[in-house]
Amino acid sequence: MVLTYVLNIRMVEQMEYCRISDDVRLGKNTQIFAFVNLYGCIIDDNTKIGTFVEIQKGSKVGKNCKISSHTFICEGVTIEDNVFIGHNVTFINDKYPKAISIGGELQTEKDWEVIPTVIENGASIGSGVTILCGVTVGRHSIVGAGSLVTKDVPVGEIWAGNPARFIRKVDM
Repeated sequence: MVLTYVLNIRMVEQMEYCRISDDVRLGKNTQIFAFVNLYGCIIDDNTKIGTFVEIQKGSKVGKNCKISSHTFICEGVTIEDNVFIGHNVTFINDKYPKAISIGGELQTEKDWEVIPTVIENGASIGSGVTILCGVTVGRHSIVGAGSLVTKDVPVGEIWAGNPARFIRKVDM
């Protein structure tokens, strides 16, 4: 793959092992590490994308974010500015995933609906978190490592557990 169209990336060691499609929009000073797969997404200025990350079409990552290694950001996810995403975070975009349609054929995009998820400005998501679709994690909130987020996390709160629940307010 020729990377001549990726002019705003600060090239990082082993960039040649990345797959970045022509429809990806990258901001200035974006850092992308090895073994990353990006297609149809938007990544804004000064954001760092760690090793073994996939970001799918229709997803948006804001300015000054850190997306740690082994993270999966699926279609329909919006990550606002100044967000930290820990290692091995998984986003889900379908409430009732199935392999086949009612008629018994393999499902296509027309057989299901993407349900959006939003991570608001300044939030921090710990390593190993799974976030179900339709959820909003509020500004400056923290989700503890290993949590399963099944409902909205209000602004400025710490949530953790399986399922994630309120722990306390963030000290600001």
